[in-house]
Amino acid sequence: MEKTPTPTHCPYCALQCGMNITPLPQGGVEVTERADFPVNRGALCGKGRTAAEVLSPAVRLTTPLVREGGRLVEADWPEALDRIAGRLAATRERYGPDALGVFGGGGLTNEKAYTLGKFARVVLGTSQIDYNGRFCMSSAAAAGTRAFGLDRGLPFPLEDIPRTGCVILVGSNLAETMPPSLRFFTELRENGGTLIVVDPRRTRTAEQADLHLAPRPGTDLALALGLLHLVVAEGRTDEEYIRERTTGWEEARAAAMAHWPEYVERITGVPVPLLREAVRMFCEPEAAMVLTARGPEQQSKGTDTVGAWINLCLATGRAGRPLSGYGCLTGQGNGQGGREHGQKADQLPGYRKLDDPAARRHVAGVWGVDPDSLPGPGRSAYELLDALGTDVRALLLMGSNPVVSAPRAAHVEERLRSLDFLAVADVVLSETAELADVVLPVTQWAEETGTTTSLEGRVLLRRRAVAPPPGVHSDLYVLHELAARLGVEKGFPTDPEEVFAELRRASAGGPADYSGITYRRLTEENGVFWPCPEEPGGATEADGGEPDRDALTDDAVGAGAAPPAAVHPGTPRLFLDRFATPDGRARFMAVAHRATAEEPDAEYPLLLTTGRVVSQYQSGAQTRRVAELNAAAPGPFVELHPRLAARLGAADGEPLAVVSRRGRAVAPARITDTIRPDTVFMPFHWPGEGRANTLTNPALDPTSRMPEFKSCAVRVERVEVVPGS
Repeated sequence: MEKTPTPTHCPYCALQCGMNITPLPQGGVEVTERADFPVNRGALCGKGRTAAEVLSPAVRLTTPLVREGGRLVEADWPEALDRIAGRLAATRERYGPDALGVFGGGGLTNEKAYTLGKFARVVLGTSQIDYNGRFCMSSAAAAGTRAFGLDRGLPFPLEDIPRTGCVILVGSNLAETMPPSLRFFTELRENGGTLIVVDPRRTRTAEQADLHLAPRPGTDLALALGLLHLVVAEGRTDEEYIRERTTGWEEARAAAMAHWPEYVERITGVPVPLLREAVRMFCEPEAAMVLTARGPEQQSKGTDTVGAWINLCLATGRAGRPLSGYGCLTGQGNGQGGREHGQKADQLPGYRKLDDPAARRHVAGVWGVDPDSLPGPGRSAYELLDALGTDVRALLLMGSNPVVSAPRAAHVEERLRSLDFLAVADVVLSETAELADVVLPVTQWAEETGTTTSLEGRVLLRRRAVAPPPGVHSDLYVLHELAARLGVEKGFPTDPEEVFAELRRASAGGPADYSGITYRRLTEENGVFWPCPEEPGGATEADGGEPDRDALTDDAVGAGAAPPAAVHPGTPRLFLDRFATPDGRARFMAVAHRATAEEPDAEYPLLLTTGRVVSQYQSGAQTRRVAELNAAAPGPFVELHPRLAARLGAADGEPLAVVSRRGRAVAPARITDTIRPDTVFMPFHWPGEGRANTLTNPALDPTSRMPEFKSCAVRVERVEVVPGS
């Protein structure tokens, strides 16, 4: 009997490309394109096409593991859950609730992220919860909130990009990190628009640009200020817009005018004529956009850097207008939703602030607890990892692999090893899971239903297409069982739609309001953009009604039925009438260039920057288990300029050691003239001696608490190869 394809979404990046999953008669599943989803229109990258390979029991966890005699051995679920609950309870009894830590991931569905945050605060009573999304776009989130009063990755759909006049793309190699999105930028140029790419490397994305600016790593702030200086000096500001829709311009203008072009050229290495050309290209069209990614954001001054790029948009009237604005290209699959609903150290569901008394009352009311019982804000991600084994004695970790992905990774690995107790729930036995006292095998994307929120702010429904292997349960099941063992019998359902109904109530009235979104709407409308409040008279399960499980039938998917008239349509485009600040005005930020936390010197004369390659994803815990992807990207490398290679006497493919103040990594040389001579690049997907994050600097942005992944001082040395080794 022929199986019906299940429409769903890719498990990897924040594009959340549409795909179909079909079980095969001989076993396994087939992934096929889904042309009806507007973001990818049927296109899939290699990671998406091969995503089903990680469903195989041959490469993933299928039974709980517990540590006995120094090694992990198989156990049954009751034993594993009892051990976790017992150790968490004993640690809390001895050291207090804040000795318990919880670390989540930007790949968890909204339902799981919401439940994890609730579990930490209601069941454990700990403030010590954060997630790896802190390492993704927290600087952009902080800057966007400060400027606009609201953070949503893109305040407009991707489909607006081809219709604008110019895009400045800062620190994104989306041709490798989000390949299906490149078509929007290709269409932009085909329509007569222009693309400016800012990146220290001439990447595959930069090759597509009309203008490539290659600043020294860590100088994006100076570059943005230099462009704003020229905008002012050349009389290209939109004075009417500034007067009517913004505040803080005088201070921001004065700060920018201290960054004259020749000064900026000395800092960044970008020639003044290219600065002038960038300003001309950006300002001449009627509409334009600035999009940032990890390049400017993963810095110890990332919030100010993004703020400077937002200032450029505001000064030219390019925010809150059709086909214009500032946006951030979120990286992780649910990096946006993951921070909206409570697994971030300072936030409650609906993007509410944990230290806001009204927010605490509202969420506590939904949860049925005393607002005073909720702990306050805790440590940010790196600070939490750094406190392991001292202030934080036991850790529950879901969907993250900090042994590979965290900055100063050797130190983080040491802190994980120093814990009294570590429990990990994951799909595969990651490098972090290998250190755990208990490992729980959990379901993944095609084996469970749940929602994610894409980089556009579009809430999407991933749907269960296949049954998980016997002995594998969902993260919701894990949290339900642990809560019961720790004395909380109710409030932690295992049905994702029931969880989503509660999430909607908890988010109602908050900045990220999902209360008008239902599983039925997500099915019928191919996603809904938040904020989407519940309209008066539009009774839904947020009112306490039963969820409509018939909405999940295959026949309903893609039907394209219009929502009832009483239903809020969602908000694809933000800020067109007013910004989300109390007075409705956007706020300029008066910022000035400052050096990176670690500048080159005689001992460490070069700069290291890190990033991704097209065939691997994040820490590689899943993609490194796919043969096709490993064949395309088998291991780490050190990218360096021919002039630097000649100075070192290094040959292509020869092992090189990159050394920072935090450690040493060894990988083969890849010699190319597409990188600056003062810079080396390493991808961060691999563990072991080629682990790039052994080298990176955990210096934190004072506002976002983002570590400085993108710039640290290093030296490069040849490695003596012993014959026969």
